[in-house]
Amino acid sequence: MKRLILCRHGESEYNAKRIIQGHIDTDLTPAGVVQARLAGEELKKFNIQRVFSSDLKRAFRTAQIIADVLDMDITKDKRIREMSFGEWEGRTYDHIFETDYQTFQNWLKNPVACPLPYQEDIENFRSRLESFIKDILKLPEDNILIVAHGGSIQGIICIMTGLGLENLWALKHTNTGISVLETDGRKTEIKLLNYSKHLETEKRTETVIL
Repeated sequence: MKRLILCRHGESEYNAKRIIQGHIDTDLTPAGVVQARLAGEELKKFNIQRVFSSDLKRAFRTAQIIADVLDMDITKDKRIREMSFGEWEGRTYDHIFETDYQTFQNWLKNPVACPLPYQEDIENFRSRLESFIKDILKLPEDNILIVAHGGSIQGIICIMTGLGLENLWALKHTNTGISVLETDGRKTEIKLLNYSKHLETEKRTETVIL
């Protein structure tokens, strides 16, 4: 049985400013650095044998901090970077709520049927995640940490459990939220979803999903 431990990146500069990121490459805030360290301490419990990270800075820096706590190396993989959100990247949530609220709500309910303007093609998003999953399942290690983004983590969960990408945004992950999947290569079960008790000692702020 293989176990995938999925961890979203810590708070980024654009998370703090409530700006949609996608492929825009922002760094962690000081709070995000603290979150990553707390996540690293929590992840000591999981007997992790390999660490994979998105190539985008906010995820890779989170992975570096966690890997330092765990005394492990990191494999960077661009297939697990965030979805590209097209024209909406760089826009604030407040602006979107004022100008495109219904479009945003429709997309959250079903991103397959209601894509954003010029966003990454959903089949391309699916394909790169499926390619990554296929390679991960071939590895000899049983406990693998994947540090990535809300969209890519939730995409992996939807694909592996058969939920479908229509439900992509129904599985919201907070910054450094941890989920665990167990799989035998055919059947996958969610054992933990968006666990974040390691942040209880930190001053909590509202988390944005993109």
